[in-house]
Amino acid sequence: MGEQPSAKPKKAAKGSKVKVATPAAGAKAKPESKLAMVRRARRINRELAEVYPYAHPELDFRNPFELLVATVLSAQTTDLRVNQTTPALFATYPTPEDMAAAVPEEMEEVIRPTGFFRAKTKSLIGLSIALRDRFDGEVPGRLADLVSLPGVGRKTANVVLGNAFNVPGLTVDTHFGRLVRRWKWTEQEDPEKVEAEIAEIFPKSEWTMLSHRVIFHGRRVCHSRKPACGACPIAPLCPSYGEGETDPEKARKLLKYEMGGYPGQRLSPPADYPGEPAPPAGTSRD
Repeated sequence: MGEQPSAKPKKAAKGSKVKVATPAAGAKAKPESKLAMVRRARRINRELAEVYPYAHPELDFRNPFELLVATVLSAQTTDLRVNQTTPALFATYPTPEDMAAAVPEEMEEVIRPTGFFRAKTKSLIGLSIALRDRFDGEVPGRLADLVSLPGVGRKTANVVLGNAFNVPGLTVDTHFGRLVRRWKWTEQEDPEKVEAEIAEIFPKSEWTMLSHRVIFHGRRVCHSRKPACGACPIAPLCPSYGEGETDPEKARKLLKYEMGGYPGQRLSPPADYPGEPAPPAGTSRD
């Protein structure tokens, strides 16, 4: 399923500090060649693999159908919110056949916490009907088949392929797109163009884990509004260093999830995850 990398994780317990080397002050960057960018990009991937050897999909799932549904629900909300919502959803609708027969108003109430619940209900019932009628109730393992399902685009399809079928794919979500542009791997904004350009930099075998590592780093360190530059383990390789907080102590306070000593997003994380499980719905993190 691609959920539990065999590498031994680096523990990131509460109060732990990330070793950071910062770029030389005042260094004037020369124009970077394509070859130099590719080498730098691959080095960033290697560095991220050491920082996040436990990188994994942050949606709870037990089979391809649950991953597909959870990924559709994750649009415009957090994986934590989805993980707190899906236990009740899958208890009521455990199979595509069950979900295909759902009463829309009843499903809407179950998934309401994830937002856009009417549109998501329509997509979930629609894709479940398609799975029941066109794929014998099984989630297909081909990109062309997955994107033919209601509410399923390339990003969702690649998540399912990479993590349920071990078929390499790049997951270009908002975190991935933000970071690869900050790192100057691409200037593209369109997700499909981003995917195409990044696919040329890395071997296909790296695509799924690269996606997890980049998304992990975007959620924990390289935030959208205030990246924790001063606590970033790949700062020397980042051409955008300085866009965020560079003071090490202040930057460490910006770290999230296990990097900051807090629970993660999964209620049932992989065994090698060094942080704490997220709390179920209706409970406090404290």
